[in-house]
Amino acid sequence: MSGPLQGYRVIDLTTMISGPLATMTLADQGAEVIKIEHPEGGDLSRRVAGRRGGFAAAYLNNNRGKKSATLNLKDPRGIEAVLKLCESADVFVQNFRPGVIDRLGLGEAAVRAARPDIIYTSIAGFGFEGEWAGKPVYDPLIQALSGLASVQGGGGRPRLVRTILPDKLTGIQTAQAITAALLARARTGEGSHVRISMLDTVLAFLWSSDMAGHTFVGVEDAPEQGTEAQSFVELIYQTADGWMAVSAHTDSTWKGLAAAMNRPDWLTDPRFATVAAREENKSARLELTQEELLKDTTANWMDRLSAEDVPCAPVLTRDQVYRHPQVAANGIMLEQDHPQAGRIRQTRTPARFSATTPGAPGPARRLGEDTRDVLAQAGYDAPAIDRLIADGIATDAQDMPE
Repeated sequence: MSGPLQGYRVIDLTTMISGPLATMTLADQGAEVIKIEHPEGGDLSRRVAGRRGGFAAAYLNNNRGKKSATLNLKDPRGIEAVLKLCESADVFVQNFRPGVIDRLGLGEAAVRAARPDIIYTSIAGFGFEGEWAGKPVYDPLIQALSGLASVQGGGGRPRLVRTILPDKLTGIQTAQAITAALLARARTGEGSHVRISMLDTVLAFLWSSDMAGHTFVGVEDAPEQGTEAQSFVELIYQTADGWMAVSAHTDSTWKGLAAAMNRPDWLTDPRFATVAAREENKSARLELTQEELLKDTTANWMDRLSAEDVPCAPVLTRDQVYRHPQVAANGIMLEQDHPQAGRIRQTRTPARFSATTPGAPGPARRLGEDTRDVLAQAGYDAPAIDRLIADGIATDAQDMPE
């Protein structure tokens, strides 16, 4: 591997999305990530729908570039093996429910005894303190409790974002926090415990743009007000043959919109004379814009609006987006041949590094494919590894069932 994190070793005990996405980001950027899975079945995401060649797409898309080793963490010998691996590791990441990792024997004190300057990372759902800390958590619950579902509802019926946004945001935030902790360790020589929860991540995410009405203490708006997200929902318009987004908030873009739509009367209408007036008369502005957009196709409107420098974009379906010319120009899409799953399409890591360019990511591995090599690196000889496998503490490579 190459990339800015080359030379760092990560022990990954996470499952599903938030943790695996965080550690895959580190792997994409050059870190050696050793994913520890249970011998019987491994990460649950290996067994979900959408499969080929024994691999689920959900596993492929969150675990590429990692080594896969199996260890039974309910057996003291499995815990001992993990601690041996930690001796040469820089980062340890887990997303068990708070309290579980300590009961297993892999809490911060135990891991730090093996490697004093390790970056110990814990991911939680609701948090680490309080009565909600121990509750089971799934993405929709965070969307509900954080206020995200209310924002999506726009003051009406609460609605979920139709993707697991809290999980993925937490994964990205965790990867950034780990690299920040590694940078601090390089300066101070001390490790740290990075704690991050899905609830905190989504609240911070919302506050930058959707909580203006609750920023100034003492003048809070009603819960359904003060969200800019409501206006964004209304900026998706229907055309003669599809849908598109158009945004004309400034004076210059409003003039461009009027020109593209051949509506010079809009420029003399007092309802639309200023930014404030256009906001006060938003319903009329949006209705008139929608009426015009229905008169032509999305492609023609893209040409007309772009000629006037009006911000616009077509609404693409999932099967269209990765074929779009701008996506091709960005070079974000990656196709590779996976040894078991065949030809697969994924995205590259979004960040680009001019001085330390990451190589092509390695494929997601079969369950236990690297168990022997990983244990050998930890100091186990071949007979000791054979005993662990014979006793069911670890497993050798396994092809997952179709």
